[in-house]
Amino acid sequence: MNEERFGVLPGGTPVHRYTLTGGALRVRVLTYGCVVQTLEAPDRDGAPANVVLGCATLDDYVTRSRYFGAVVGRYGNRIAGGRFRLDGREHTLPRNNGANSLHGGEEGFDKRVWDVAEADDSSITLTYVSPDGEQGYPGTLRATVTYTVTDDALRVGYHATTDRPTVVNLTNHSYFNLAGEGSGTVYDHRLVIDADRYLPVDGDQIPLGEPAPVAGTPFDFTKPQPIGARIRETHPQLLVGKGYDHTFVLNGGEVAARAEDPRSGRVLEVLTSEPGVQFYSGNFLDGSHIGTSGLAYRQGDAFCLETQHFPDSPNQPSFPSTVLRPGEEYRSTTTFRFSTLPD
Repeated sequence: MNEERFGVLPGGTPVHRYTLTGGALRVRVLTYGCVVQTLEAPDRDGAPANVVLGCATLDDYVTRSRYFGAVVGRYGNRIAGGRFRLDGREHTLPRNNGANSLHGGEEGFDKRVWDVAEADDSSITLTYVSPDGEQGYPGTLRATVTYTVTDDALRVGYHATTDRPTVVNLTNHSYFNLAGEGSGTVYDHRLVIDADRYLPVDGDQIPLGEPAPVAGTPFDFTKPQPIGARIRETHPQLLVGKGYDHTFVLNGGEVAARAEDPRSGRVLEVLTSEPGVQFYSGNFLDGSHIGTSGLAYRQGDAFCLETQHFPDSPNQPSFPSTVLRPGEEYRSTTTFRFSTLPD
């Protein structure tokens, strides 16, 4: 394990970076936002490359990052109107995405400095205590995230407890480009998502309610499809999200999603305990973000597979519950497993 000072926040709080290794994988993790800054994986010839988007400096993470590699919470994704009711009481959240609250609000978990509880060469456990009322959420939430690197995978384990009823939905917001960060669009990556249904959204990207079948639509990734093959079709849901930015309702198979890059031969498989995955095709990358390679990130230069419960679940009783109560434990695991295509 390698530990180094990454920077200091304006208030004087230091931020550290830890390097984890396991077999051919190398991962750099920041205490700021629980960020996965880099993830190096070999191609079909054994040559490593960083396959996640990130920032080169702490200042860029603070001022310019679009959640690159961060753990988002207390509630990942959107909550309509920045409010929800729990046990008869309404809770008001910051509206930082139009009329909605997104990824925990203006100062979510991605903007907090986490404490390191344990660390060794291949694993790190970080903790954050979110006080009662922070960003409008009830209850003191004690959250733990553990990153573990193995020979072929990065495993992310989440755990949380609360002293008052609250809602929790944690996820990692890594942006992937299996050809290498800064190498261009991912539109030729072939993607499979083990989901027969997805959640259509309204103009504010809030789920309309009932899942819809993917069959016969550009959202059908039940068989391998290039990400860019149908992204410019005039399907109303593609127009709303300016591409893909939707939750897929997982069927429950071992592998939730699989992406392949034909150029490098890298393969990413996503395994998760969560009921959904938000597939985002990097629609709002606009060239204003300079990455770790020194190159600008533009539309379509990466994709996200954010494993999670559904958006706006606190306001939609038909969705799987995100409520956590005292005495209960929130547990979730996601594994990003890497391999290569045969020659």
